[in-house]
Amino acid sequence: MKVDLCRTMNWTHLNDMAHLAALDDLSTARPVLIFKHSTRCSISGAALARLERAAGAEQLEPAYFLDLLRRRDISDAIEARYGIMHASPQVLVIRGGQCLYHTSHFGIVFDDVARALERAQ
Repeated sequence: MKVDLCRTMNWTHLNDMAHLAALDDLSTARPVLIFKHSTRCSISGAALARLERAAGAEQLEPAYFLDLLRRRDISDAIEARYGIMHASPQVLVIRGGQCLYHTSHFGIVFDDVARALERAQ
């Protein structure tokens, strides 16, 4: 049985390029979070689980989840659009169509991500 790791936070799955364009539009009004995840990477799974556990009832919204194995094309578009080299796992905070914060691997810490979203308000 496959367990859905996206159980705590209210993720919107990035499934096509139109979602990426909508995310950019939304970022003009408020900061947006992107979590890039590889289902084959234990570090990615651990970073996602830590982020989910630390979030508890607190939601970081809007939050977008990208499955890198299914949609590497979107990851490539993110790298080109925001000028941030691909990593997995990776968190990006987008505001006004620009990446204002990014980190990867074990640098993904809930409190740091929440502060980055707050600073981008």
